Amino acid sequence: MPTQKALITGSCGLIGSEVSVYFSRAGYAITGIDSNHRAVFFGPDGDTAWSLERLRRDIPGYRHEGVDIRDREKILALIEELRPDVIVHTAAQPSHDRAAAIPFLDFEVNALGTLHLLEAARRHCPESPFIFTSTNKVYGDRPNTIALAELETRWDYADPAYANGIAEDFSIDQSKHSLFGASKAAADILVQEYGRYFQMPTCCLRGGCLTGPNHSGVELHGFLTT
Repeated sequence: MPTQKALITGSCGLIGSEVSVYFSRAGYAITGIDSNHRAVFFGPDGDTAWSLERLRRDIPGYRHEGVDIRDREKILALIEELRPDVIVHTAAQPSHDRAAAIPFLDFEVNALGTLHLLEAARRHCPESPFIFTSTNKVYGDRPNTIALAELETRWDYADPAYANGIAEDFSIDQSKHSLFGASKAAADILVQEYGRYFQMPTCCLRGGCLTGPNHSGVELHGFLTT
């Protein structure tokens, strides 16, 4: 029996499902949190019930919790009971276009839900790594102000300072983020602050335009798969 435990939020999503399988193969007991809100955000095409079936089939002893991360008391109770050795937080309202139509739900899921998880981790497993899948949208539209040079087959940054990409200390101020970008930036800063203020091992990963075979892709999020 596995002795280490991993808690994966958004476990039925594109990233969460792959992370769940990865940690299971690494010998962890997996508990997944997913309330299938993707079906609420995007309708039947966003439904991830099929992904849950896959996790139950492919991960021995997989434990699923259909908890809404906005539910503070349930999140606190679950993490107190589980005391995971690692938390990977991928649950989110993921669409910048959709956020404008559901601003309260977007912020509650992305920012408030993240706070619930962080505080539960601080109370019950502060030594466990907390890995947050943030987004490159936290930078807003400021990257669009960087001068480009037209090469033979592509465009690239004209300034050699950006040869290896944009650094993490790139300013996010005075930028239009979209409401989604703003809620994810709030969550990103919370994760950083819990790491620095409470000396917790937290990490923010700022990906963008991610896709794969286990994506319940829809036009508003996951256009590459549709």
